[in-house]
Amino acid sequence: MGMGWCIGLIATGAILTFAVDWHIEGVNLTLAGLILMAAGLIGLNAYVAVFKRRRTQPPPPAAPVVEEDHRFVR
Repeated sequence: MGMGWCIGLIATGAILTFAVDWHIEGVNLTLAGLILMAAGLIGLNAYVAVFKRRRTQPPPPAAPVVEEDHRFVR
């Protein structure tokens, strides 16, 4: 899941939990909204953790070692 899908799940869950006033027999929309928000938060945390690992850069390489050859000095 990408970041957009996770935010969409959170928004959809929040709408179902807080803004919908429907009463459907056999379906608890408040619980369904909470489950969607939890799934969105878990997915967002997983996405950020993976993205954070990708952003880390290795340390810059050490300066090259220059060896001077003193055999041809006058």
